[in-house]
Amino acid sequence: MRDLCVIPGDGIGREVVPVAVAVLEKLLPGLRLHEADAGWECFQRCGASVPDATLELLRGCGAGLFGAVSSPSHPVEGYRSAILTLRQRLGLNLNLRPVRAWPVVSPRAGVDLLILRENSEGLYSGREHWEADGVAIAERVISRAACTRLALSAAAIARQRQARRITLVHKANVLPLTCGLFRDTCRDVLATEGWSDVLDERLVDVAALQLVERPEAFDMLVTSNLFGDILSDLASHWGGGLGMAPSLNLGEGVALAEPVHGSAPDIAGRGRANPLAAILSAALLLRHHWRNEDAAQRIERAVESFLREEGHLDFAAETTRLIGEGVLQRL
Repeated sequence: MRDLCVIPGDGIGREVVPVAVAVLEKLLPGLRLHEADAGWECFQRCGASVPDATLELLRGCGAGLFGAVSSPSHPVEGYRSAILTLRQRLGLNLNLRPVRAWPVVSPRAGVDLLILRENSEGLYSGREHWEADGVAIAERVISRAACTRLALSAAAIARQRQARRITLVHKANVLPLTCGLFRDTCRDVLATEGWSDVLDERLVDVAALQLVERPEAFDMLVTSNLFGDILSDLASHWGGGLGMAPSLNLGEGVALAEPVHGSAPDIAGRGRANPLAAILSAALLLRHHWRNEDAAQRIERAVESFLREEGHLDFAAETTRLIGEGVLQRL
């Protein structure tokens, strides 16, 4: 029996998560669901973006599905992003962001890459302070321990993926201490794990250019937190955009699937949200946490079939329901 902690979050998260849950329930009879609260609206209600009860429930389940979070663009005392809190409090140190070409929605065929991002530190460590009036400082944290965890995970996923290329992405020419530590640690670990022959590296600006020019040339990219966030959003264009972009946060014994799109308040509650990113995030949970490759592939084949046959939707009312039903019928 499997347990799943379901965290709809804010906005369209409450619409797309039930669709992904229905897909998982069809593939995993007996799946036990446990709903929990998190997000900006949760903070407004109870003063915490992620209540302790949610953290305990997700730890106990070992697997979760998160919808979306709204965040204010200005500082709010006591508030920290729900997803950053979940990642850091639960030790979700690795973020997986696949990008592949899909029928109809992708602008180019032949793209199939995976971005592995260190998920717990870097500029997202939350270390910001005022140094003087009008001068704000953010600290970038890079540790050998986190880089080692990332590289070991990359080696394991490369074996599973039968990777043809692993690209370390950094900016060590400008940040020789932090990016240098990242590059050297990851390179040494991956070499020890037997991946020297397919290992290369790129400065982050060059990697961004080449992801625009020749995305099909990449296979696996391994990088730090902020760089991975930016590059994976850029690369998602080749997979149909953020509305098609899945992700998985992985830690020791716990995983949290998460569609990359935001809470989209402009369309929330109108039945127009695309649930495919949430559905594909559920496939990542099956593949990398529950080790059910067959079920993961069934989801991906159903999505591919749906897009090929019915992918010219205009995203009017009932889009969420129509896509959900279309994928379920093809499982």
